[in-house]
Amino acid sequence: MKLIHVVGTRPNFMKIAPIMRVAYKYDTIQQVLVHTGQHYDDYMSKWFFEELGISEPDINLEVGSGTHGEQTGEIMKRFERFLIEEGGDVILVVGDVNSTIACGLVASKLHIPLAHVEAGLRSFDRRMPEEINRLLTDAISDYLFTPAEEANMNLKAEGIPEEKIYLVGDVMIDTLIWEMERTQKLDEPPFEDLKNREYAVLTLHRPSNVDVPETFRGIMKALNTIAEDIEIIFPAHPRTKSKMKEFQIYPGNDNIRITDPLSYRDFLKLYKNSIFVLTDSGSIQQETTYLNIPCLTIRENTERPFTISKGTNILVGVGPEKIVVESKKILDGEVKKSKGFPLWDGKSAERIVEILYKDF
Repeated sequence: MKLIHVVGTRPNFMKIAPIMRVAYKYDTIQQVLVHTGQHYDDYMSKWFFEELGISEPDINLEVGSGTHGEQTGEIMKRFERFLIEEGGDVILVVGDVNSTIACGLVASKLHIPLAHVEAGLRSFDRRMPEEINRLLTDAISDYLFTPAEEANMNLKAEGIPEEKIYLVGDVMIDTLIWEMERTQKLDEPPFEDLKNREYAVLTLHRPSNVDVPETFRGIMKALNTIAEDIEIIFPAHPRTKSKMKEFQIYPGNDNIRITDPLSYRDFLKLYKNSIFVLTDSGSIQQETTYLNIPCLTIRENTERPFTISKGTNILVGVGPEKIVVESKKILDGEVKKSKGFPLWDGKSAERIVEILYKDF
């Protein structure tokens, strides 16, 4: 079986890694790792291949930035050219980025089976580009690997045949468990001066939050208030830093510390030892739920509602008042506890590879 993995952004690396590590154990599986270059900042991605125990990409399409249409179209052109020349038995895509739908469409039109990891996640907000990518990718996939029962229910409601849907668990949790087993001094934050100190962690990068000045200012106002009670460590995405400069929106409290982006391992050490996390990320909602760390999601909706109903996540929106109120509740000891997920056991990738291997 020739298995083509597609990655395009930093989280994709972490999702594909456990699948590749499992597939390495099968002599009859030939793996090809294609990096579309959608996420092109080397500083953000250079650690991941080594830390995650996978080879560097066999090919980089070097697409780079652009509008959604430009980027998706360019990925399709370059990936189609590659696929016609190289062939493949299965194309495996992860998540909900432009690379996911672009390469999925190419595979479907070339009649090559398509496998989608993290299928069935829905925010029910079609204003989000990621939601469109999820819906379309699932509609054309032959194997839909889901992280939770709620995702199965979404797919069935959309008319996806049940025989295409496989509840396998969460590959991000596979990566989290794998890293925890290999990270030295896991119970120490990556910055020496944070040892034995209480702090919160912030990630903020979504266009809906940082591209709209009024929204960004409101969030920063809330953070300044929270920072009166606890230090906030903010590993800032380059794009977020750019918007801060463009809009002249900066922390007004010295208790907010902006750092450069961290490797996955260092970021794990940072948030694992925090009091709580504020984020607009998707995968962090899952990881904090697994680790039983309070998480406040700065968004109006989430494609991972099970982290709210069964986990430690609270959806606080983008208005300053609720962000502050829920933060203060956590600082006062009012925290949610995770109820756990049966298949979040570090073996999701094993289930995925076994299913594909049996069919090919």
